[in-house]
Amino acid sequence: MLIVKVKICGITNYDDAMAAIDMGADLLGFNFYPKSPRFITKEKAEEIISRLPAFINTAGVFVNAPIDEIHGTSNVCSLDWVQLHGDEDPSFCEALLSHNVKTMKAIRVKDQTDIEGADCFFTDAILLDAFNPDKYGGTGLTFDWNIIGHMNKRVFLAGGVNPDNAAKAIELGVYGIDVCSGIEAEPGKKDHKKMKKLFDNIRHLRG
Repeated sequence: MLIVKVKICGITNYDDAMAAIDMGADLLGFNFYPKSPRFITKEKAEEIISRLPAFINTAGVFVNAPIDEIHGTSNVCSLDWVQLHGDEDPSFCEALLSHNVKTMKAIRVKDQTDIEGADCFFTDAILLDAFNPDKYGGTGLTFDWNIIGHMNKRVFLAGGVNPDNAAKAIELGVYGIDVCSGIEAEPGKKDHKKMKKLFDNIRHLRG
């Protein structure tokens, strides 16, 4: 049985990072999009990441950033994953294949057509998020998860995942769940009680 991965995104401080790890997170996400309320500088992210246990994976979230910027931030922060959460096309994603980092392309889902379009991306994983015309993720909105179906890719499910629906998300058979606003006290600050509830509610599904 594949144990689903849990990615806690929007990390901005060391205490939240360690709390997430202690509770069972597999990946931590750091948002390098300047317009995000969860934005973190690469210097601050590197300071946090350098103090984390070696077994934890880290992901950098980028929105329409130049490749050189992505590459530079990835090197400074020793990222394991690059998450492309903007309007990057398949060729842009392919240009990152030569970099020593896994790639994850976020698809903002309105309907089944968007999910079918994920087949164009040759990345290490796909992240399915709810579409919002004004924001690139972190909205707390969900989409109709019933339209996902079977995909021959590693799929992270994002968009409104919270302690109350995380088990349902996992039962869809996805590779991982991505949780951000659903366990926050405010943007960029985690609510540790909500985070504990999340992990308590999915413990039976993680072996």
